Amino acid sequence: MIRDKVTVSTQTLQWECVESRTDSKLLHYGRFVLAPFMKDQADTIGIALRRALIEEVEGTRITCVKFKNVPFGCYDIPGVQESVHDIVTNLKRIVLRSNTYGTSRAFICVKGPGYVTAQDIILPPYVEIVDNTQHIATLTEPIDLRIRLEIERSSGYLRTMPSTRQDRCYPIHALFMPVRNTNHSIHSYKNGKKNQEILFLEIWTNGSLTPKEALHEASRKLIDLLIPFLHKEEENLALEDNQHTVPLSPFTFHDKWDILSDKWDKLRQKKKLRKNKQKIALKSIFIDQFKMSPRVYNCLKKSNIYTLFDLLNKSQEDLMKIENFRREDTKEILGIIEQYFAIFLPKKKF
Repeated sequence: MIRDKVTVSTQTLQWECVESRTDSKLLHYGRFVLAPFMKDQADTIGIALRRALIEEVEGTRITCVKFKNVPFGCYDIPGVQESVHDIVTNLKRIVLRSNTYGTSRAFICVKGPGYVTAQDIILPPYVEIVDNTQHIATLTEPIDLRIRLEIERSSGYLRTMPSTRQDRCYPIHALFMPVRNTNHSIHSYKNGKKNQEILFLEIWTNGSLTPKEALHEASRKLIDLLIPFLHKEEENLALEDNQHTVPLSPFTFHDKWDILSDKWDKLRQKKKLRKNKQKIALKSIFIDQFKMSPRVYNCLKKSNIYTLFDLLNKSQEDLMKIENFRREDTKEILGIIEQYFAIFLPKKKF
């Protein structure tokens, strides 16, 4: 349901989903309102969000196809109506949903005659098919069709080269982008003496995630891109503090004490600001961005651990108390945060 009027605050930026619908399993639509912006700010945010939605939001696709008992380069398969090229193209169109990284394998083992659809794909437990009715092939004779698939999660477009692997599989130019289209428009209005703007954002997805989920992920990606600039600014502030010296003359002792007190107060404020920024940065890094096993990810999520900030508030002893969590799982988590963030979890909380 679309709302004609949107009430906005003149002080705090607010957003709302004003329309959400499912046109089909492979087409979801959402319309969002963000306001109030100052003049020209809405266009800046709209362009950045649009690019992040199209290029940064991740999806899961089939990236490689291997036929068993079918010579590589063969065009037709006896007893199959579609050519090898048509089957690979149909597999390329299948939309998947997952929350893990790395390469996974799936299989098709079907005996004809009959239709082969996405429902016949044997998947790992952490991968789902959005539309099970998607067509793959038609078997006209009682033959065994066996296919091995490789599945990956990424963003953007994967352009593969002709297969040079020893297993002679068919690589797929995978389109990982789950956002099919996005559009933004701007409404300008007067608020007293101020010129302000409302941003309208429309998002269409392929069903592997909702438009709202896509907007959240795109926003996190933009935050991750900007965090290094905040860290660099803090380093420069620290260098400036080290370069300043307090003159010894011609000020009196009380003058020197006042200067030192002021500098100490400013330093404490900067440390407090740096700590707050670090806390915000840690809260914006979600554990689904780490390459961890699905079982470990699900255990953490059930324990209300969603971000790096949540994880760093735990000790090794706390992790071992999580239900179904093993010592090997704790080592996996420790390895991830030590490798990527150079952070070490204490064995116990002090």
